[in-house]
Order: sequence, then C-alpha cells, then structure tokens
Amino acid sequence: MENLIITGGAGFIGCNFVRLVLTRTEARVIVLDKLTYAGSLRSLDDVGRHPRFTFLRGDIADRAYVDQVFHQYPPTFVVNFAAETHVDRSIDDPRPFVTTNIVGTSELLEASRLHFNSLPVAERDRFRFLHISTDEVYGSLGASGLFSELTPYAPNSPYAASKASADHLVRSYSVTYGLPTLVTNCSNNFGPFQYPEKLIPLTVLNALDARPLPIYGDGGNIRDWLYVEDHCSGIWLVLERGKPGEKYNIGGRNELSNLQVVDLICSLIEEILPARDNPAMNEKGLRSYQQLKTFVEDRPGHDRRYAIDAAKISTELGWKPRFGFEQGMVKTVRWYCENREWCRIVQEGKYGRERLGLNIERSP
Repeated sequence: MENLIITGGAGFIGCNFVRLVLTRTEARVIVLDKLTYAGSLRSLDDVGRHPRFTFLRGDIADRAYVDQVFHQYPPTFVVNFAAETHVDRSIDDPRPFVTTNIVGTSELLEASRLHFNSLPVAERDRFRFLHISTDEVYGSLGASGLFSELTPYAPNSPYAASKASADHLVRSYSVTYGLPTLVTNCSNNFGPFQYPEKLIPLTVLNALDARPLPIYGDGGNIRDWLYVEDHCSGIWLVLERGKPGEKYNIGGRNELSNLQVVDLICSLIEEILPARDNPAMNEKGLRSYQQLKTFVEDRPGHDRRYAIDAAKISTELGWKPRFGFEQGMVKTVRWYCENREWCRIVQEGKYGRERLGLNIERSP
C-alpha cells in the first residue's frame, strides 16, 4: 500500500484533498499537521476512523519529527499544504510565515531528499513531492492579462513573499538534487471548512448574525475564484500525471470584485434565511442584508487584481473545473449556514471575527 503524507491536512484545502484521496485511491493517507488556529481535527471528523487514515500532530519545521514520520510511513507521495495563509495576519506578524512557509518547507524538502535517495530505483520513479502555492507570488495585475507559469514573481505581502521563497526552494531541489518536485499555484479557493477569517465565510457568518460586512477600500479588488473540490481534482491530476520539475497554475476563470462577491452572498442568504425571518436582523431594525455592507480602511499593499491562466494544466493534463462560481457559492453558503457549530468550535478562544492586518507598528 502506498503512503501519501499530506502536511497541513487539517486545514481548509488539505482536509478537502484528504477526502478526495481516500475516495479515489487505495493509498494510506497520513496527515501531519501542527494544528495552529486554522487547522482543526473537527474538519476531519468524518474520516477520522477510516482504516486508511492516520493523523499525526507535528510541525514540518521540526526536522527530527519529520524524519521519524518518514521512517514510520515511508512516503510514495508528499503533498505540502502546511502554511500560514492569511495576508492580514502576515501584516500583523510575518515571523510565523517565515518559520512555517520557508523554514518548514526547507526541512520537509531535505527530509524528502534523503528519503528519495534511499529508495530503490524503481520506487524513485514513482516518488513525487508536490508543493501547494498561490497566485499571490506573482504580485498584482492591471486591468488586463493573466498570470501564467512564466510570469515573474513579484510578491507584495509578507505572506506572498514567504510562499514565493518556498516555491524557489522547491524548484532548486529539482534542479540541484534531482528530487521529482511539482508546484501548483492556485487562485482564491472557496468552499466548506475554510477558516472564518477569510472573505466568504466571514461575510456569511456576519450576515447571519447581523454584524457589519467589512469591504476593504472601494471593494473593487478582483480575485479569480476556484471551488475547492475543483482545486483538489487539479492537485491530484498534477500528482499523478504532472511532469517532475514543472509548475502548474490552477484557476477557475471566475473574476469578481470583492463587492460583487459580498452582494452575491447577501442574495443567497436572503434565499436561505430571509432577513425578515432573522431575529438578529429584526433586533437591529434591518430589512436587507445589503444594509450590513461596511466599507473599511483598505489593507496595506492590497493587490488590485489576480487572474490565472490555467491553459497548461488544461491542455497537458485535461483538467477543467466542474463547478461554476455561482453553483459553488450556493453549496458554500448553504454549508456555512448548516454548520455554524463547526464555525463556533474552530473560532472559540482564537478569533472573534475582528479586523486583522492594520497593526503594522510593532515594538522590537
């Protein structure tokens, strides 16, 4: 039985990928996760007792522990989701992003290199190290154009810079050591199990509670949205059929402004729980979720537009998204409305839906 080590598998995209792998393959899935604020075992409740699933709590920056895991579960595949991901938090404190995203990736690569070198030749042919990255490494687009795999890196936030650094490390291990690495750079994901600090779940939960719906700046910042199940399908294709040493962009070609996203969420929640039937809205004398929209000070260094050219993965590997943006949003909004207990548990004592990313003055 092949072992697939998934780091960060208790996080948003990682836990969705775990489900896909257990459904589509006969591999043994080993999740290695530090369980920081955004990772929760509650996101894996439904697979926790699966006979091919193992959870290990640990830090990818802890080299001795990673070596121990590789010895106990010699991997055929390593998929690295482990990362600090929220731009606002990276503005408040970049240090955890450097530690996990750069140092952690470095330690994981080195452990993988030594493991790969110890394998028989036949097993080396099957081994892959897949690093999950972001379109934010490319910087910001103007009104036109798309990010391709050849777009120069120009990260504008500490988060994006840390992910760009990790991407370069992964490439270097392919070129220098011959480690069969792959990199995927995705557009903004949405779907079930995303931590409530991000735009879509935060907007849904705040609307249900009749709390302000914060919109940065003028709301005109544009993102290319990708439903998480489609992203996971793309990751699996790259792992199975991608060419070692290559990188693949995965995007949904769903360009919308933040304001458009918030407006759609308000409309969808109105269909699920009309404002007139929501006690929280009635208490504030509000008749429409649109009345909750609140424009706030913009994020420092806020990239204006992202958009992914996914032609390479489509042409070479045959990937295409199954879900349109509105179709995915209907599923997503309904999931958060129906899983408010999960939302409460993962936030409890960690996050109160407060604004992050403006604390840029820090003492030494």
